[in-house]
Amino acid sequence: MTERSRAESGPAHKTLEIGMGLLIGVFGLIVIFGSLKAGINWGPEGPRAGFFPFYIGAAIVAASAINVWNAQRDDDGRLFAEWGQLRQVMSVVVPTAIYVGTMPFIGLYVGSMLFIAWFMRWLGGYRWLTVAAVAVGMPVVTYLVFERWFLVPLPKGPLEEWLGL
Repeated sequence: MTERSRAESGPAHKTLEIGMGLLIGVFGLIVIFGSLKAGINWGPEGPRAGFFPFYIGAAIVAASAINVWNAQRDDDGRLFAEWGQLRQVMSVVVPTAIYVGTMPFIGLYVGSMLFIAWFMRWLGGYRWLTVAAVAVGMPVVTYLVFERWFLVPLPKGPLEEWLGL
């Protein structure tokens, strides 16, 4: 394996194009099946709840089939991205997904505090004092602005409930 091929390895553009086309096609099928359950015909009051989503789902499936067909025909050997580039993207995507996934359990404020601290320290390399100031300060400012000033309740976890926030 040459140095150039080792540096330029990664998933093929064609593979990801077909994979995304299939994934979006499955989403379209889910929309279609959900629409069938809700009813796609006309009722006495007009179109039933599934009428418009059914056709949107059909359009999604058709567009996905066209995309998969075109991706399958074209094979120019291009890379989608190098593995190092994908690692950089995933270093942001994975913590963000964890943040969003844990928010219902730990709340917005604690989750944001951990999320900000993680990114500032791990990706930014900031000193601990700066990390602590911003990671604590931003959720406090968010609480004051949204909950106290605008009176908009945001998701809270057990710590916020215990503190009576």
